[in-house]
Amino acid sequence: MAGGTGSQPARDPAGLDEILAQFASDGFSCSMTPLAGGSVRCGECSQTSPAGDFEVAALRRTEGASDPGDMSSVVAVTCPRCGSKGNLVLRFGPEAGEADDDVMTALGRPGGTGTL
Repeated sequence: MAGGTGSQPARDPAGLDEILAQFASDGFSCSMTPLAGGSVRCGECSQTSPAGDFEVAALRRTEGASDPGDMSSVVAVTCPRCGSKGNLVLRFGPEAGEADDDVMTALGRPGGTGTL
């Protein structure tokens, strides 16, 4: 799966549901939960781990065509504890919460090169 080029994630014309369906077809079907403080709870094993411990396979960004405030990043990740593949939906911009910001800051780049 491909992320963005350079330092910015790909902006995707697809909607959130389409991106999640694509990730699921690539095996990333488990729902991961971002937590304040930069941790993520795995939807499969229910264990919490630091976001930086999750392997990032891809990141796709969407902005609502009809609502520019609908800004999300969808991240395909692998749980460091059980190996389950899942996805994180993180808001950015004015709608982002503390958990979204903390996890986005702590996640690594796709392919393991630094942080996002």
